[in-house]
Amino acid sequence: MVKEGDKVPNVTFKTRVRIPVESENPFDWADKTSDDYFKGKRVVLFALPGAFTPTCSSTHLPGYEAKYEEMKALGIDEIYCLSVNDAFVMRQWGLKQGLEEDKTPGANGFMKVKLIPDGACLFTRGMGMSCTWEKERGFGERSWRYSAVINDGVIEKLFIEGGAVTQDSGPDPFEVSDADTMMKYLTENKK
Repeated sequence: MVKEGDKVPNVTFKTRVRIPVESENPFDWADKTSDDYFKGKRVVLFALPGAFTPTCSSTHLPGYEAKYEEMKALGIDEIYCLSVNDAFVMRQWGLKQGLEEDKTPGANGFMKVKLIPDGACLFTRGMGMSCTWEKERGFGERSWRYSAVINDGVIEKLFIEGGAVTQDSGPDPFEVSDADTMMKYLTENKK
Protein backbone atom coordinates (compact mmCIF):
# COMPACT_ATOMS: atom_id res chain seq x y z
CA MET A 1 0.00 0.00 0.00
CA VAL A 2 1.21 3.50 -0.80
CA LYS A 3 1.95 6.00 1.91
CA GLU A 4 2.37 9.74 2.17
CA GLY A 5 5.43 10.85 0.20
CA ASP A 6 5.06 8.09 -2.43
CA LYS A 7 4.40 8.79 -6.09
CA VAL A 8 1.06 7.65 -7.47
CA PRO A 9 1.19 4.69 -9.87
CA ASN A 10 1.84 5.49 -13.50
CA VAL A 11 -1.04 3.92 -15.43
CA THR A 12 -3.20 4.54 -18.48
CA PHE A 13 -6.93 5.03 -17.99
CA LYS A 14 -9.33 4.17 -20.82
CA THR A 15 -11.68 7.14 -20.94
CA ARG A 16 -14.23 8.74 -23.24
CA VAL A 17 -13.92 12.33 -24.43
CA ARG A 18 -16.54 14.47 -26.08
CA ILE A 19 -16.34 14.94 -29.85
CA PRO A 20 -18.15 17.62 -31.90
CA VAL A 21 -21.04 15.53 -33.27
CA GLU A 22 -24.76 15.51 -32.57
CA SER A 23 -25.67 12.03 -31.37
CA GLU A 24 -26.73 10.11 -28.28
CA ASN A 25 -23.11 9.09 -27.77
CA PRO A 26 -20.91 12.08 -28.78
CA PHE A 27 -17.71 10.51 -27.43
CA ASP A 28 -14.62 8.71 -28.58
CA TRP A 29 -12.03 6.66 -26.72
CA ALA A 30 -9.02 8.47 -25.30
CA ASP A 31 -6.15 7.24 -23.17
CA LYS A 32 -5.39 9.44 -20.17
CA THR A 33 -2.33 8.81 -18.02
CA SER A 34 -1.61 9.43 -14.37
CA ASP A 35 0.47 12.42 -15.51
CA ASP A 36 -2.55 13.86 -17.35
CA TYR A 37 -4.46 13.92 -14.07
CA PHE A 38 -1.74 14.65 -11.50
CA LYS A 39 1.41 16.19 -13.00
CA GLY A 40 1.96 19.84 -12.07
CA LYS A 41 -1.27 20.02 -10.06
CA ARG A 42 -2.37 19.81 -6.45
CA VAL A 43 -5.53 17.72 -6.51
CA VAL A 44 -7.95 15.93 -4.26
CA LEU A 45 -8.67 12.32 -5.18
CA PHE A 46 -11.33 10.27 -3.47
CA ALA A 47 -11.96 6.65 -4.33
CA LEU A 48 -14.99 4.54 -3.59
CA PRO A 49 -16.28 1.00 -4.06
CA GLY A 50 -18.72 1.65 -6.87
CA ALA A 51 -20.90 3.99 -8.86
CA PHE A 52 -24.60 3.81 -7.95
CA THR A 53 -23.88 2.26 -4.53
CA PRO A 54 -25.69 3.81 -1.52
CA THR A 55 -23.00 5.64 0.48
CA CYS A 56 -21.10 6.63 -2.67
CA SER A 57 -24.26 8.13 -4.20
CA SER A 58 -25.96 9.63 -1.15
CA THR A 59 -22.98 11.15 0.66
CA HIS A 60 -19.47 10.63 -0.73
CA LEU A 61 -19.73 12.15 -4.23
CA PRO A 62 -22.38 14.76 -3.29
CA GLY A 63 -20.20 15.96 -0.41
CA TYR A 64 -17.25 16.70 -2.67
CA GLU A 65 -19.44 18.20 -5.39
CA ALA A 66 -20.93 20.59 -2.80
CA LYS A 67 -17.46 21.60 -1.49
CA TYR A 68 -15.83 21.89 -4.93
CA GLU A 69 -15.49 25.69 -5.02
CA GLU A 70 -14.36 25.87 -1.39
CA MET A 71 -11.62 23.30 -2.01
CA LYS A 72 -10.48 25.11 -5.15
CA ALA A 73 -10.23 28.32 -3.11
CA LEU A 74 -7.88 26.47 -0.74
CA GLY A 75 -5.30 25.82 -3.44
CA ILE A 76 -6.70 22.69 -5.10
CA ASP A 77 -6.51 22.57 -8.89
CA GLU A 78 -8.97 19.73 -9.41
CA ILE A 79 -11.10 17.17 -7.58
CA TYR A 80 -11.33 13.61 -8.88
CA CYS A 81 -13.56 10.72 -7.94
CA LEU A 82 -12.17 7.29 -8.88
CA SER A 83 -13.98 3.98 -8.99
CA VAL A 84 -13.34 0.56 -10.51
CA ASN A 85 -16.06 1.08 -13.10
CA ASP A 86 -15.85 1.69 -16.84
CA ALA A 87 -16.24 5.07 -18.53
CA PHE A 88 -19.85 4.37 -19.57
CA VAL A 89 -20.96 3.57 -16.02
CA MET A 90 -19.12 6.56 -14.57
CA ARG A 91 -20.79 8.98 -17.02
CA GLN A 92 -24.27 7.59 -16.39
CA TRP A 93 -23.70 7.74 -12.63
CA GLY A 94 -22.59 11.38 -12.90
CA LEU A 95 -25.69 12.23 -14.92
CA LYS A 96 -27.93 10.39 -12.44
CA GLN A 97 -26.24 12.36 -9.62
CA GLY A 98 -27.17 15.60 -11.39
CA LEU A 99 -23.58 16.64 -12.11
CA GLU A 100 -23.33 19.31 -14.80
CA GLU A 101 -21.75 17.76 -17.88
CA ASP A 102 -18.91 19.56 -19.66
CA LYS A 103 -20.00 19.56 -23.31
CA THR A 104 -16.84 21.18 -24.67
CA PRO A 105 -15.22 19.07 -27.43
CA GLY A 106 -12.30 17.19 -25.89
CA ALA A 107 -13.82 17.40 -22.41
CA ASN A 108 -13.56 14.36 -20.21
CA GLY A 109 -16.62 14.51 -17.98
CA PHE A 110 -18.19 17.08 -15.76
CA MET A 111 -17.80 20.72 -14.79
CA LYS A 112 -16.91 20.24 -11.12
CA VAL A 113 -15.84 16.85 -9.71
CA LYS A 114 -14.28 14.79 -12.51
CA LEU A 115 -15.02 11.05 -12.53
CA ILE A 116 -12.07 8.77 -13.33
CA PRO A 117 -12.92 5.29 -14.62
CA ASP A 118 -10.41 2.73 -13.34
CA GLY A 119 -12.19 -0.08 -15.17
CA ALA A 120 -9.17 -2.40 -15.29
CA CYS A 121 -8.30 -1.63 -11.64
CA LEU A 122 -4.73 -0.68 -12.61
CA PHE A 123 -4.49 2.51 -10.54
CA THR A 124 -6.32 0.95 -7.60
CA ARG A 125 -3.97 -2.04 -7.54
CA GLY A 126 -0.97 0.28 -7.88
CA MET A 127 -2.17 2.25 -4.87
CA GLY A 128 -2.53 -1.00 -2.91
CA MET A 129 -6.23 -0.23 -2.41
CA SER A 130 -7.74 -3.20 -4.25
CA CYS A 131 -10.23 -5.32 -2.35
CA THR A 132 -13.04 -7.75 -2.94
CA TRP A 133 -16.43 -7.56 -1.25
CA GLU A 134 -17.68 -10.92 -2.45
CA LYS A 135 -19.39 -12.42 0.64
CA GLU A 136 -21.30 -9.32 1.76
CA ARG A 137 -22.11 -7.62 -1.54
CA GLY A 138 -21.21 -9.95 -4.40
CA PHE A 139 -18.67 -7.41 -5.69
CA GLY A 140 -15.60 -8.50 -7.56
CA GLU A 141 -12.43 -6.45 -7.34
CA ARG A 142 -13.12 -2.87 -6.22
CA SER A 143 -11.39 0.07 -4.58
CA TRP A 144 -11.29 0.49 -0.84
CA ARG A 145 -12.72 3.84 0.24
CA TYR A 146 -10.01 6.50 0.70
CA SER A 147 -9.15 10.11 -0.12
CA ALA A 148 -5.86 11.84 -0.79
CA VAL A 149 -4.23 15.13 -1.63
CA ILE A 150 -1.82 14.55 -4.48
CA ASN A 151 0.72 17.26 -5.20
CA ASP A 152 2.50 16.93 -8.58
CA GLY A 153 2.00 13.17 -8.54
CA VAL A 154 3.17 12.70 -4.94
CA ILE A 155 0.81 11.74 -2.12
CA GLU A 156 0.78 14.67 0.30
CA LYS A 157 -1.98 13.37 2.59
CA LEU A 158 -3.82 10.04 2.67
CA PHE A 159 -7.04 9.18 4.52
CA ILE A 160 -7.80 5.43 4.44
CA GLU A 161 -11.05 4.18 5.93
CA GLY A 162 -10.30 1.96 8.91
CA GLY A 163 -6.59 2.70 8.51
CA ALA A 164 -6.05 -0.15 6.02
CA VAL A 165 -7.72 -2.13 3.25
CA THR A 166 -9.99 -4.91 4.52
CA GLN A 167 -10.83 -7.83 2.26
CA ASP A 168 -14.47 -8.95 2.26
CA SER A 169 -15.36 -6.33 4.83
CA GLY A 170 -18.78 -6.59 6.41
CA PRO A 171 -19.08 -2.88 7.16
CA ASP A 172 -18.41 -0.14 4.62
CA PRO A 173 -16.63 2.43 6.79
CA PHE A 174 -17.09 6.09 5.92
CA GLU A 175 -15.46 8.25 8.58
CA VAL A 176 -12.27 9.87 7.22
CA SER A 177 -12.53 10.01 3.41
CA ASP A 178 -15.48 12.42 3.45
CA ALA A 179 -15.47 15.98 2.13
CA ASP A 180 -15.61 17.57 5.60
CA THR A 181 -12.46 15.76 6.78
CA MET A 182 -10.72 16.85 3.58
CA MET A 183 -11.89 20.45 4.05
CA LYS A 184 -10.43 20.46 7.57
CA TYR A 185 -7.07 19.25 6.26
CA LEU A 186 -7.03 21.73 3.37
CA THR A 187 -7.98 24.64 5.62
CA GLU A 188 -5.11 23.78 7.98
CA ASN A 189 -2.66 23.21 5.10
CA LYS A 190 -3.54 25.89 2.55
CA LYS A 191 -0.90 26.23 -0.16
